[in-house]
Amino acid sequence: MDDELNSVLSAVGPRLRALRKRRGTTLTDLSATTGISVSTLSRLESGQRRPTLELLLPLAKAHGVQMDELVGAPPTGDPRIHLRPVTRGRMTMVPLTRRAGGVQAYKLLIPSHGSAVPEQKTHEGYEWIYVLSGRLRLVLGDQDLVLTPGEAAEFDTRVPHWFGSADATPVEVLSLFGRQGERAHLRARSGTG
Repeated sequence: MDDELNSVLSAVGPRLRALRKRRGTTLTDLSATTGISVSTLSRLESGQRRPTLELLLPLAKAHGVQMDELVGAPPTGDPRIHLRPVTRGRMTMVPLTRRAGGVQAYKLLIPSHGSAVPEQKTHEGYEWIYVLSGRLRLVLGDQDLVLTPGEAAEFDTRVPHWFGSADATPVEVLSLFGRQGERAHLRARSGTG
């Protein structure tokens, strides 16, 4: 049993390094996000420090992965995906992808904001949004748009933007977001067939 445990723990460091490199994150950035010192992170990745639950929990959260992925737990055979919603402000985000890096998919549940004044923000990345239900107000630079179910928009998130409910009803949206500016590549099929 000790050999198996040592084998599992020794594989954590290379997994942590690979996740960080795939995301293009430095040890300094990861330290700022997790509160774990750069030297501890470096020793974890090189295998010089034994991983503990107190270290792995913030790292899993920062990398956007399950603990199972960090320790290389075998699949359970259960095909169900157990989604864990995250609430930011009043918006609820349900992550639909589980891998770090690349384009991430989310289902967004946005409550009515009443007469909220849009506060536009900018950040690195590229976003594609598709309205499932409700009416979405998208303020993009100096454009003020309302999208209805079945409509989509895509934009560079370095352009000042804000979105929320356009009226007194909540909005459900699918979002594809590339933190490094990756764009969603969608292909439409013709209606003939």
